[in-house]
Amino acid sequence: MYYYHVAPTKIIIPNVDFFTYHSTELLEVGSIVLVPVGTRTAIGIIVEKTTKPDYPTKAIEATYESPLPLPLIDTARWLSSYYCTHFAHCLQLLVPRGITKRRRASKKELQTPLQDLVDLPPTQQQAQAIQTILSHKPTTTILHGVTGSGKTTVYMHLARDMQQQGKSTIILVPEITLTAQLVAHFQRFFTHIIVSHSQQTEAERHRIFREVQASTEPVIIIGARSALFLPVANLGLIVVDEFHEPSFKQESMPRYSALRAASVLARSHHAYCIFGSATPPISDMYIAEKVHTPVVKLTSTARPLQTKPTTVIVPFSERTNFTSHPFISNELLNSLKQNIQQKTQSLIFHNRRGSAPLTICQECGWQALCPHCHLSLTLHTDTHQLVCHLCGFTTKIPYSCPTCGAAEIVHKGIGTKRIEAELKRLLPEARIQRFDADTEQDKRLNVMYDTVARGDVDILIGTQMIAKGLDLPLLRTVGIIQADSGLSLPDFTSSERTFQLLSQAVGRVGRSDEPSKVIAQTYQPDHPAVRYGLAQDYASFYTHEIARRERDMFPPFCYLLAFICSYKTEQAAIKNAQKFHQTLLAAAPSHVHLFGPTPAFHEQLGDSFRWQIIVKSPQRADLQRLVSLLPPSHWQYELDPANLLF
Repeated sequence: MYYYHVAPTKIIIPNVDFFTYHSTELLEVGSIVLVPVGTRTAIGIIVEKTTKPDYPTKAIEATYESPLPLPLIDTARWLSSYYCTHFAHCLQLLVPRGITKRRRASKKELQTPLQDLVDLPPTQQQAQAIQTILSHKPTTTILHGVTGSGKTTVYMHLARDMQQQGKSTIILVPEITLTAQLVAHFQRFFTHIIVSHSQQTEAERHRIFREVQASTEPVIIIGARSALFLPVANLGLIVVDEFHEPSFKQESMPRYSALRAASVLARSHHAYCIFGSATPPISDMYIAEKVHTPVVKLTSTARPLQTKPTTVIVPFSERTNFTSHPFISNELLNSLKQNIQQKTQSLIFHNRRGSAPLTICQECGWQALCPHCHLSLTLHTDTHQLVCHLCGFTTKIPYSCPTCGAAEIVHKGIGTKRIEAELKRLLPEARIQRFDADTEQDKRLNVMYDTVARGDVDILIGTQMIAKGLDLPLLRTVGIIQADSGLSLPDFTSSERTFQLLSQAVGRVGRSDEPSKVIAQTYQPDHPAVRYGLAQDYASFYTHEIARRERDMFPPFCYLLAFICSYKTEQAAIKNAQKFHQTLLAAAPSHVHLFGPTPAFHEQLGDSFRWQIIVKSPQRADLQRLVSLLPPSHWQYELDPANLLF
């Protein structure tokens, strides 16, 4: 008889991670098993072999698939400890849903690469970057490359080097929309490419899990955050592309950073870990300098004779710039017309979807608010609805004010759907396509990438998903409808996020010897985030922003912990937030600072009221100890939050 500690993938007892079971067969650590728990059964993972205990044990009922690689289990243990979350939450990342179901085997067509990587020789600077990375022992390296410098080429050559050593590669991207372009690049040179993301069905994800487990050859996995936890046995390289994106922080339990998890997993595999971006996070660059993390820079563009785009800043305050349209400047409209005539492309970036974010009565001031969240409802003219972008509530568009009965209902503000409608009216001959979260599945950018790349779309309109990572050879103009729109958010990362989005949007053009243009409309042309972002001046913005962070004591000069409570009444939320605040005050050392309690950014979510307490400390261990004081219900917490807009 053999005895094992098995950790279920669901919480059985809050403070217990594993239980002891027995089996008549010798099983490996990492095996996925079915075990009895009370009168039910649960999926679990064998985390270690043990001796016979002095109490009776139950038998393991069944095993599934091959054992998980030990580095994955080590990473799950680290996540549980570092983020103060139950081990079961972390193990759920490793096991796909429906693993107990019997599924029909599917045939996978072999991919045939079109050419070998020798046909894509690296530039001198890229070759130097590759050599520098490989000359060190496997570690985490930041690849800071300007837009168009060829970071993808570096990734591919590193992946080939790993493949020649019999090792696999995982490449993480922040947006599913970016996978199509990256896959297209890699398919030119590699055969065994696996794509993984959250929009795949349960059956597809299970098939991918089994394919990775069964593979005896090196594979290349391209996908979103969850692809990191596929059961790769011999991992040589992890790439986190566009690693500045906040989507690499998971918002549900376990609330982990894929950057931190990637570094830990790579260390367990003795693999290389590359963080690539043209606009690295301020905190990561500061810490890299302090702890001497390698930073490899690509300062020049990869293609010869590339011409920098001309940047035109159009202030909204000068209304003579907007004689043809209220929010599409004469400069932008003329550039769009010229590109249509020359059969080139234009990209319009605005990070707000819908038609208009504000619906009000001009007679009495009534405003259309979500009855659950009390946030402004967004107009969607294509569906004739007002929609809450937080909880999903929808209602019909009112034709008269429900308060005073007046017909003076107006819709104010700008969204991508309104931009699309206006441009179709102004430029009826143009082929226009909108890409945002409201776009139908079969018309999303990852599906239509080939169509867009060959020039079958004249004008692309979209949110942040089209402002980064795209390489469109026919693109000549980037129009930014309101460059400072993100600066009004009450968060310490608002300035950095605005800088990153603008810098990334500018980087979509200037990738060839053809002249190109960036037209940025703004109310704040002199704001550092706007000025440095449009100039793609990372060094100047870093100097400005790091001084502000140090002055205001925000990361990287402290660690953050957010506590958020949710109650059915505002009175209960306030009362319990104040009570827990007193508990924290009594337990926190003098160097730990508490802010609040205050209403959360989204004070009402559904039918609940939410209040928050923010904690700052120069030592992360202080925050981990405070998590243990959390009340058993109505409260959530997040260590190292990406922002404070809860």
